[in-house]
Amino acid sequence: MDTSNAVIVISSHVVRGSVGNRAAVFALEILGFPVWAMPTIVLPWHPGHGPSTRLTFPESDFDKAIGDLIRAPWLGEVKAVLTGYFGNAAQPRSVARLIRALKERNPDLLYICDPVMGDLGGLYIPQPTAEAIRDELIPLATIATPNRYELAWLSGAPLETNNAIMDAAVALGPPRILVTSAVPMMAGGTGNLYLTGKHALLAEHRLIDNPPNGLGDLMSALFLGRILAGMDEEKALQLATASVFEILARTAKRGGDELTLETDASSLSSPMAMVQMRRLVHPLQRVKR
Repeated sequence: MDTSNAVIVISSHVVRGSVGNRAAVFALEILGFPVWAMPTIVLPWHPGHGPSTRLTFPESDFDKAIGDLIRAPWLGEVKAVLTGYFGNAAQPRSVARLIRALKERNPDLLYICDPVMGDLGGLYIPQPTAEAIRDELIPLATIATPNRYELAWLSGAPLETNNAIMDAAVALGPPRILVTSAVPMMAGGTGNLYLTGKHALLAEHRLIDNPPNGLGDLMSALFLGRILAGMDEEKALQLATASVFEILARTAKRGGDELTLETDASSLSSPMAMVQMRRLVHPLQRVKR
């Protein structure tokens, strides 16, 4: 294994299930990347399955562990960082310190910020934590991967069209943004909208009702892995979307309440599902018109 391509993944850890770090670490390792996994909180299972004990870390201990990583003799191995769910508002500030230290050492560091904070029902983390992600980490991100509802909270406006999503993405700041749960153009579908300085791409697939949790965690990790491997962005978007849809479809067929990543590992590395790719009118082109 090539240890010079390591990824640090910082998110929640569940004992049972395939969300947060459990999804992201497995996906990246299947794609061949060594992973440093840092939990922000430990839970017996996803809160969607019912109440359970939250195992948390004192803020000072978490910050000290981040300091250990900054001083680690192997820090030069790290080429990318992926962050997801945070347990409190102090953690994003600590992680921002790590990101800045890594960027000083390697200006080409790839940092994906998945602002795990809410969905259609609004925020499901405390507002101070959401604000810390917005203020501390989004400005450092190479790529941000909010879902549509998280982007709406970050932008302060409802996003009912893909044009509105793209305008909000441009205003958010990171040079590249992948928005999940975008507005589909195909009936009965859902989409991932990817916006860069020059590309506006929409990857669509069939919508599956009542999906298990963890799809956003998985999508961010797979997209990061494909980009880190040197794949062009359109192909990376297509393959990552295909993998997520294929695993979702297979999990749903089995009636699973968690993504069946271990059973469907081949879907992570070599997905066969069809994805509809579309090129949208870029916001800069709309302005010119």
